[in-house]
This record gives sequence, C-alpha cells and structure tokens, in this order.
Amino acid sequence: MNTWIRNKAQTGAQCLVQCLCEQQVDQCFLVPGESYLAVLDALIDAPQIDVTVCRQEGGAAMMAEAHGKLTGRPGICMVTRGPGATSASAGLHIARQDATPMILFVGQVARDMREREAFQEIDYRRMFGQVAKWVAEVDSADRMAEMVSRAFHVAMSGRPGPVVLALPEDMLVEMTELFAQNLPVARPATATLTDADRTAVLDALESASHPMIIVGGGAWSDRARLDLQEFATSLMVPVVASFRCQDFFDNTHPCYAGDAGIGINPKLAARIRSADVLVLLGTRFSEMESSGYSLINIPKPAQKLIHIYPDPDELGRVYAPDLGIAAPAPEVIASLLEHRRTIHERPERKHHVEACHAEYLAWSTLPKGRGDLAMAEVIRHLKDNLADNAIITNGAGNYTVWVHRFLTYRKYRTQLAPISGSMGYGLPAAVTAARTHPDRQIVCFAGDGCFLMHGQELATAVKYKANLNVLVVNNAMYGTIRMHQEREYPGRISATDLVNPDFAALARSYGCHGETVQQTDQFAPAWDRACAFPGPSLIELQVDPELITPTLTIDDLRDSARGA
Repeated sequence: MNTWIRNKAQTGAQCLVQCLCEQQVDQCFLVPGESYLAVLDALIDAPQIDVTVCRQEGGAAMMAEAHGKLTGRPGICMVTRGPGATSASAGLHIARQDATPMILFVGQVARDMREREAFQEIDYRRMFGQVAKWVAEVDSADRMAEMVSRAFHVAMSGRPGPVVLALPEDMLVEMTELFAQNLPVARPATATLTDADRTAVLDALESASHPMIIVGGGAWSDRARLDLQEFATSLMVPVVASFRCQDFFDNTHPCYAGDAGIGINPKLAARIRSADVLVLLGTRFSEMESSGYSLINIPKPAQKLIHIYPDPDELGRVYAPDLGIAAPAPEVIASLLEHRRTIHERPERKHHVEACHAEYLAWSTLPKGRGDLAMAEVIRHLKDNLADNAIITNGAGNYTVWVHRFLTYRKYRTQLAPISGSMGYGLPAAVTAARTHPDRQIVCFAGDGCFLMHGQELATAVKYKANLNVLVVNNAMYGTIRMHQEREYPGRISATDLVNPDFAALARSYGCHGETVQQTDQFAPAWDRACAFPGPSLIELQVDPELITPTLTIDDLRDSARGA
C-alpha cells in the first residue's frame, strides 16, 4: 500500500510524484534539470521510487524503454526542456518502433513565457507528434492526476508506445487540492477472439500442409511464450521469431524455425514465401523482418494471411489479410490454446516442422573460428557458460550477427535489443537490466562505434554497483556501413574508419574491471575474472577488421561487387 498520501493541498510536482506512486512506479531514469526542480524535490519524499541518475538524456530514455520491455509497465524518464528533450528523442523512437510502453516527462518554460521562444522552449506537440502516441502539456496542477492516469492508459493500450507530458515549471509549484488518493492502477483494455474468428484460425491451421506462425511485437509475456509452445506442438506448426524477438519462443523447442531478421536464413525465407497459411502474431512484419518487404506480396499476399495485431489501424495497412484480428497476441494465443485441436497422423506436417527446426540448427551452428581472436570461439564459450536466464543486450552493428544468429534464447526477456536498430542501446539497457534483476547475469555486446554512443553510462553502472559485463567488439570502423560501402562502392572508403580509445583503460578509469583480449585463448580466463568482479566489467575484443561477417571478408565483398 502506498504510504505517501497527503491529506492537504500539494504542489503540482508533489501530485505528479504521488500519481507515480499510485501507479506502482518503482524506478525512474533521469538527468536532472532546473525546469523540473520541484519534481526532484518531491521525489525525496517517495523513497519507494528508485531514481537512477544518468549521464545523458538519450541513455536515460533508453534505460526507461528497456524497463518498459522488462516489466510490461511504462518505463519512466524525466528530462529537462530543450536540449534534454532533443537528446531523449532517441529513446522515444525506440519505444515507438519497438511498441514499448514508456512515459517521458519533460520540463517546460513557465506558462506566461510560451510562444516567445523563451530559453530552451520547444513545442513538444509538434516536435514529438509522430514519434509518440500522445503528447500533451499539463496546463494546471488541478489536472495532473487526470493527465498522468491517461498517460499510463495510452502508453499500454492497443499497440503500446511512448507518451510525452510537458511540465511547465510554474505549474509544478502551483497548489492543488485535486490530488489522486487511491488512483486505480492503469491496466490496458484487452480484446480477444470472437468464436467465429477462433474457428477460422483453427480451421485454417488444421487444413494447411505447410503453415507457419511468425511471432513478435511489443506486448508479450512468458506465459504467452509457454502457451504458444504448447499450441504449436498440438497443431504441429513451426514458429518463427521476428527481428530481435528471439526470446518470444524457446529456441531449443522442436517447433522453433529460427528468426526473420537481417541476414535471414535463405531456407527459412523460402519456407515463409511458400507457406500456404501464414499467421503474423503480434508483429507488423516490417522492413527488417520481411527482408525489405520481399517475403510477402503487397498488398495481396500469395499465402493465406492471418494477421493478429492489437491496433486495428495496422491491419490492412501494408498487407491485405484474409483474416485480420485486432487483439493482443497473448490473449489470442491463450484463447486458441483453450480450444486447440491436436493433429494426428499427418506425416507431411510432422516432416515440415522437423525440417524447419533442422534447418535452424544447421544455420545457427558456429563456423570455424578465424583470426587471432576468433569470435566463433568467444560465442562458443558464452553458449557453454551463460545461465538460461541471462539477459543479453546489444545495440546495432555487424557484431550483432554473432549475438542473434548463434546465441540461444530460451526464456522471455533474455534478449534486450532495439527493433528500431538504434546504436548505443546495449549499455543503457544493461544498466536497467542489472537494476531491475540484480540476481541475474547481464551481458552487453557493443561494437566500438556503438559503445561510444552511450559509453558514459559506465559511470551510472559504477554509481549503482550494477553487476554487468560489457563486451566491446573493436574492429576500428563503423562495420555495417563499411560493409554496405564495399558492396555499393568497392574500394572507395569514406567516413567509416574510427580511432578509438583504450576501452579497457577507459573502463578502469570509471571504476570498472577492464581487460583487452587479442588472442582466442585469452578470452576464457578474462571472462572468468570479469564475472568474479563485484560490479561492472568490460572486455575489449580486438578483432581483425578484414573479417567483416562470420563468413565473409572485406576482400570477398569488394571482389563480388566488382564482378571478380
């Protein structure tokens, strides 16, 4: 029960913090600013809210987004006006594309200064209008409880996403008696299948010879993972995870067929194209999942398409489904499981499932190690030593091929990665994971370019004694861009070479454990020392820049582009 209830008039800032307590908020990520000093003061009287003070607003917003992913409740971020808001926009964009519930509270100029371009003034409705589900300004302390309650409901309803509330600094010290005692905890409104739709889905899957389910999106749970695994087993349907949603389904399950993302298994791509019934479960199946919209014809798919998504506006937006169901994927799969049918004596279906899983196993088998420091052997060691519930985080870059293709995910929310493809996400997400689950193993992968986007959050990790391990894969370049460059403009190198610091020394300067690994046989003992350190650690992996992917070199790409 909330013990922070005031029975007298309070300021807008105090009302805001009380509303957060009523919504059972237990973590908040922020960079302090003078535009919301009153809120910072009010947080002193709410010790149940664990405040994480970050070093840059983009990192704070990414931490809040990661918290939304881990908990299913809106991640809370607070930043100051102007520069603070613009920096935080990177995390908002991730929340939008990844369908993550999040609320960004932004300081604002005093109400009598608006429309003068006052110091750091921005019209947030115009600035964030496309990236957020709802953007509003709390014009009166009397309306604080109403606006905060709405923000939580909007962030979680339908397709989850970010909400922005601007807080004029004079409003935050305005007194109000309309505060929110016993404010109901916001719960998303849910819909489920009609009997007719449920029957249509079951009939389609039962009669198909080679169906597939592709699962993804922002609203899922471990219960839903277990339900889908049981349902897929009963109906003998292979399940594909969409881009960076590999923890939505146990990768060791016999019905798992792999992931649809960047660099998809060509055999899996062929099976998706040739499926006679294709169920998109909770995913928009956007550009990355669909290999540039090439796996499903637009607008009319060749496959019989069943699209299940919580936002009705998405259904028919790109693909014209044979059956569109506007409901959250967890509720749909629970209903289907309750009325499931078990398929017997269908050898073609049994063969289909077994072949899909076998192709996934072959595709995810580590290649022979190459170079003085073989990433294949690094990943092999991690596969053998990571706990089943270890949380793996990463940002964007060619190094993520190792993380997505070769690591195995068994439980929901063991993978924290931006579907939006944002660089710099891995470390802030790892800090959030360590703060939220201090008893679990947290491993952050980052490229050298990716890490320095938000590497300063190592200071945050040290401040809170976050138990996490960072692996910086250093090839001294923006590797993904260089790869595309060599394909399109072979041999013409522009703007992709990097000069890096000594990452291990940098980590030690923050107070972390730091080591540099240059040889394969150095990794295992370095990993053991990093794991034994009581706090954040960083291992710099100095890899051969010529080895641009697990199987290709830069020369390979250049020769192919030149037709050699």
